[in-house]
Amino acid sequence: MDTYSIILKVIMALGGLGLFLIGMKNMGEGLELAAGNKLRVLLQKITSNKFVAMLVGALVTAVIQSSSATDAMVVGFANAGLMELGQAIGVLFGAKIGTTVTSLLMAIDIKAFVPIFIFLGALVITFSHKNNRKYYGQIAAGFGMLFLGLSLMSENLKWMGESKAFVSLADTLAFPLIGILLGFVFTAIIQSSSASVGILMALALAGVITDLDQAIYVIFGFNVGACSAAFISSLGANRIAKQIALSNFLISSIGALIMTLINLFLPLTTWIGMLIPADTLGLAAQISATHIFFNIAITVILLPFSDLILKLTTLILPEQDEDKEKMAAVYLDSRLLTTPPMAVLSVENECKRLGELARKNYQYAIRAFFEQDQKYIAKVEKNEKVIDYLTSEITRFIVKINGLDILDSDRKTMGVMYSAIQEMERIGDHAEHIVMCTKQMIDEKMKFTDTAMEELHALNDMTSKLLDDALTLFNAQDMDFGIAKKIIETESALDSHVKVFKYNHIARMNAGICSAENGTVFLDMLAILERVGDHANNIGFSIPRNKLGNIVKKA
Repeated sequence: MDTYSIILKVIMALGGLGLFLIGMKNMGEGLELAAGNKLRVLLQKITSNKFVAMLVGALVTAVIQSSSATDAMVVGFANAGLMELGQAIGVLFGAKIGTTVTSLLMAIDIKAFVPIFIFLGALVITFSHKNNRKYYGQIAAGFGMLFLGLSLMSENLKWMGESKAFVSLADTLAFPLIGILLGFVFTAIIQSSSASVGILMALALAGVITDLDQAIYVIFGFNVGACSAAFISSLGANRIAKQIALSNFLISSIGALIMTLINLFLPLTTWIGMLIPADTLGLAAQISATHIFFNIAITVILLPFSDLILKLTTLILPEQDEDKEKMAAVYLDSRLLTTPPMAVLSVENECKRLGELARKNYQYAIRAFFEQDQKYIAKVEKNEKVIDYLTSEITRFIVKINGLDILDSDRKTMGVMYSAIQEMERIGDHAEHIVMCTKQMIDEKMKFTDTAMEELHALNDMTSKLLDDALTLFNAQDMDFGIAKKIIETESALDSHVKVFKYNHIARMNAGICSAENGTVFLDMLAILERVGDHANNIGFSIPRNKLGNIVKKA
């Protein structure tokens, strides 16, 4: 074959590879979007039972067709504070089983139907006006493109099978270290063991890989390399997320070592060759079977010893206390934008954290006022910078999420979160205003009457209670009639007491009991506490309208 023909074949094969990767990505994204919140809810309900967690992990991965996406999702849940290491490890095992579904599908010869899948998918995407229907079109089109890309690669790589140089190179893959290393590096780059197995199957169909011995260690390496997605997702995340990524790597690495030793002493290739003869079912089917066997086998072998893996993980990466007041987003991670439901959840949790910071800053400020303590003033000033920073970061992240193809319900949630963080930021500002009043009292050596202080204490009790109930309702993101009623009643009582205390203070001023300077600070404090109550009320009812409707019906 001349050089020009080879170049043309290489270009066509690269085009097939591109089509294959795009098809896999589109199919996975379509499946994930179609499943939407159901996957998120399913993962959230995982208990500490590792066998149940394994089944959930297998189901989720079988649906979205990507263990890397599931691993990243699990890391995201851990970073969002919704999953512990003990819960996650079962999901990781399950994800390894679920990812084998893709290779099983690729082993089936459906070349004749591939154009139909692409055509039907394109029709649905083009003419459907509803997002959920378009997702199904995306799944069909992606499925078709995956197989079309696989076919293009295998057809245009046959010349490599006729080259002695490439055949000799393929023989070196039968050495464990070389095969595992190559598989690891390749999958670490493309971040999908399913895609790597598909490419290896294409090479087998093209005749470049001629024997399962040349492929088996590469497959082991693929499964170790697939852990790179979880590692990348854990960068910048909390300690538990990093521990999950490490556990995932340990499972695959120990599994690869065990399976390599088994193959050296009790050749797996011989067993698989007997069960799936290459001359009838083909080498591609054997590669698929090896991938399936590896992941099921390491789960069966290692899942009972998952507690030991957890101990090894915590030994390498010990627990650390997370600083909730640090100048950084704890839950936001731009990598979660590839999994929109997870990105939405991360915003919700960062907003909860912001709400807690706003409440804490109000508490610091009011203690500084009543106790005239400088240390609380310093805490307020430090926390206020964090609150302003987080408000900006959350806003930017919400803008990025709204630019994605997300569910309508998630878009509404983002609108609610945006409104809530503005209210939280205002509470932080009012904490600063309280500090300003405190500084003025300290500098000018002001003193309030016992009656005035009792009134401010009473207002603070109502404001604090209102803020606590509001954040409880907001954090639940669902309507609780009892809490909602208490918020409404407390806010109304707060407003009424502010009016009464204004009249009381004016009477004290008229009687000469209180000076004009003191009166200004006191009235400022009344206004500040009333506004904090207003913002707390707004935070409490920052819930999507479809859930707010419940209170209307019950009322």
